[in-house]
Amino acid sequence: MRVPIRKPGKYTHDQPDINFTESKFLELKNKLEKLIKVTRPEVATEVRRLAEMGDLSENAGYQIAKGRLRGINEKITELEKLIHHAIIISPKKNAETVEVGHEVTMEINNAQKTFTILGSSETDPSQGIISHNSPMGSALIGHRVGDKISFQSNEKIITCKIIKIS
Repeated sequence: MRVPIRKPGKYTHDQPDINFTESKFLELKNKLEKLIKVTRPEVATEVRRLAEMGDLSENAGYQIAKGRLRGINEKITELEKLIHHAIIISPKKNAETVEVGHEVTMEINNAQKTFTILGSSETDPSQGIISHNSPMGSALIGHRVGDKISFQSNEKIITCKIIKIS
């Protein structure tokens, strides 16, 4: 079966974020281990079983199972690459400037809000976890307590003041 050649998309050359907390890193390692030790052998056994049914060119079940195996192998390669290049977030305690992994308390529109700056794969704005690549996160990196920063969000310029870094 010939694999279709597709045009590269808009985000083809974007590199995945390699900044992870210790728990996210362990989650990725466990996922990789499960794919290698459980999922891939199960699908490989299925491919072998379907291959024994005869003519491979007209065996749709075989073609589908082979595609699943190919997808699993791609995911394994992707996870191995992520784990190999991963940077574990370990912020300095009592740091003077904002870094990835810090919790920052800011005053925005006369209200105090606290955000934790992590990697892109762990963001959850509803829980106050933002990416260091987001407009707010990238504006905060490198600033100190008392600094006023501005960033653009939804076509509005927002100005805030850093109150505390922990």
